[in-house]
Amino acid sequence: MTDGPRLSPAYLRPGTTSFSDFLSAEAPDLLPSRRAVPQGHAGDLAPHGTTIVAATFAGGVVMAGDRRATMGNIIAQRDIEKVFPADEFSAVGIAGSAGLAVELVRLFQTELEHYEKIEGTTLSMDGKANRLAALIRANLGMAMQGLAVVPLFAGFDLAADQGRIFSYDVTGGRYEETAFHSVGSGSLFARGSLKKLYRDDLTEEECVTATVQALYDAADDDSATGGPDLTRRIFPVVHVITARGGHRLADDEVAAIADRVIAGRMTRPDGPAAALT
Repeated sequence: MTDGPRLSPAYLRPGTTSFSDFLSAEAPDLLPSRRAVPQGHAGDLAPHGTTIVAATFAGGVVMAGDRRATMGNIIAQRDIEKVFPADEFSAVGIAGSAGLAVELVRLFQTELEHYEKIEGTTLSMDGKANRLAALIRANLGMAMQGLAVVPLFAGFDLAADQGRIFSYDVTGGRYEETAFHSVGSGSLFARGSLKKLYRDDLTEEECVTATVQALYDAADDDSATGGPDLTRRIFPVVHVITARGGHRLADDEVAAIADRVIAGRMTRPDGPAAALT
């Protein structure tokens, strides 16, 4: 009887804290950015996800995403999930090529878990943001062919005792945002909505409501962004991250907030007015 296949020595010896660097050396074909793509613009051949918003409040940060994926002028999926926990204290929202973005998120989740297992501690918030930037930068070749991934990253920084938000460009450029931000095709309208509604003293529930209002406004002007679907009871995915960790709000909680937002729009279609100070 012959022995079955065994792991190569590389899998058993101490190495880098970066899982993606390990894959680059030992199994580069498993990385999303190393997949062969035919020449030409491939962006219209794959579903795209939009829109992601994030906003901070006194005790943490909220990230929310609509549920629509589009392929050209077609709605490819009505209930896609675009906001995922990265680890216990952070979340990442995806915009761009949906399938590639989900693979990148899974790689990022494994990257953070691998570091924690090797080092016995979690990465700092800046370290997490930098690792995600490196993964995006590695995807630049595919981005140039139309398969771009532009995520939004947010989490609670235990050292600074506050929520933080980071945005990126397709080259892996990392930018820290203040108070709120949005990415995706409806981001212009969502940011305009948040600019009107945001206050420094928002409570957690008020912050969640502001993000749902922003997604509603984005859907109102951007055909690629899906608004609350009352018939199918499909509502945004919302993650809240505080010093106690992160969690996804239950669908019933988000539905109750969305129902209140829609009820308010029946009498004021443009949404609540900003407070005058």
